[in-house]
Amino acid sequence: MAAAAAAALRAWFWNERFWLPHNVTWADLAGEPGPPGSGLQYPRAAHVLSAFPLALGIFAVRLLFERFIAKPCAINLGIQDSGPHRAQPNAILEKVFTSITKSPDGKRLEGLSKQLDWDVRKIQRWFRHRRNQDKPTTLTKFCESMWRFTFYFSIFFYGIRFLWTAPWFWDTRQCWYNYPFQPLTSRLYYYYILELAFYWSLMFSQFTDIKRKDFLIMFVHHLATIGLITFSYMNNMVRVGTLVLCLHDASDFLLEAAKLANYAKYQRLCDAFFMLFGVVFIVTRLGIYPFWILNTTLFESWELIGPYPSWWLFNGLLVTLQVLHVIWSYLIIRTASKALVRGKVSKDDRSDVESSSEEEDVTSNSTKGIFSTSSNGSNRLNGHVAGGQWTGEE
Repeated sequence: MAAAAAAALRAWFWNERFWLPHNVTWADLAGEPGPPGSGLQYPRAAHVLSAFPLALGIFAVRLLFERFIAKPCAINLGIQDSGPHRAQPNAILEKVFTSITKSPDGKRLEGLSKQLDWDVRKIQRWFRHRRNQDKPTTLTKFCESMWRFTFYFSIFFYGIRFLWTAPWFWDTRQCWYNYPFQPLTSRLYYYYILELAFYWSLMFSQFTDIKRKDFLIMFVHHLATIGLITFSYMNNMVRVGTLVLCLHDASDFLLEAAKLANYAKYQRLCDAFFMLFGVVFIVTRLGIYPFWILNTTLFESWELIGPYPSWWLFNGLLVTLQVLHVIWSYLIIRTASKALVRGKVSKDDRSDVESSSEEEDVTSNSTKGIFSTSSNGSNRLNGHVAGGQWTGEE
């Protein structure tokens, strides 16, 4: 009974009329596209499973990179592995902090003041120190950003080098000629699976990384990115998929470079990288993406292969991505305009401040440029810069 239900579910999920164009079956894609022994093949669903061990390997490499490369670099730049001021040990306040609230209201503060015979301001200061105590150090944040910068930089230029010799990079109609009978080359396979594995590693590491206020949003974002990469691989839309991946990688390493400069207190360099990031982001997401990527997926593909169910889903996801691009671009422009007008940003649109510290007032007399300084003196990024992964990050 269970076996029959599983077979029925499998047949429903892999319905050829959903996944493939008309008059194409899975059997047509089962053989080798080239001569016997050529090693060429079409993408298969089982290939994506190789991303899981590779993701664990990437995560292990990251730990070694942060420990033996990023940390020494941070120390050489004068970034110390010292956290904020630790709160004075107090069993009563610790119980309230861990079990009831991290930000007690006025009534509770007055009750604690009478119980401990402490001044209300002293209790407020204790809770502020206790919240800040859980924040990661600047060194930890620097190491995380340096790893992401290294990966994004490397994968972007690998993608550019690969696509430079790919015919569909120069003529997007090549993405649809003879579709879906387009063989999978080894370089295309490694590029796609490496990107997929990296986003799986982000899913794993998000539970151990710096906890941000947008944790749930980024979790859903990573999940959607993984779904889009996996979906495009299984129905062999990998050619246009490589264009989408490379385009989104173009700005990510600039974002991480801005954060690295910020943590190292190179303010002018930080501002320059952020401005460059903003320009590249807006040009690629609001210019190149809709007029190059969406043009070929919506119109050229319609002309050459025609629509079918998974075609509608794929384009629906890409159009949804464009909506997010517009929202994020608006946040970047608003952040940059505030920085140009005021010389600072009074409040984060999407803060890099960790959720463990809820009281993060901007110290106006120490804030400069695009990035603000939190009350305990550690730098943070504003607006779009905050998450470090707005794309992927897509």
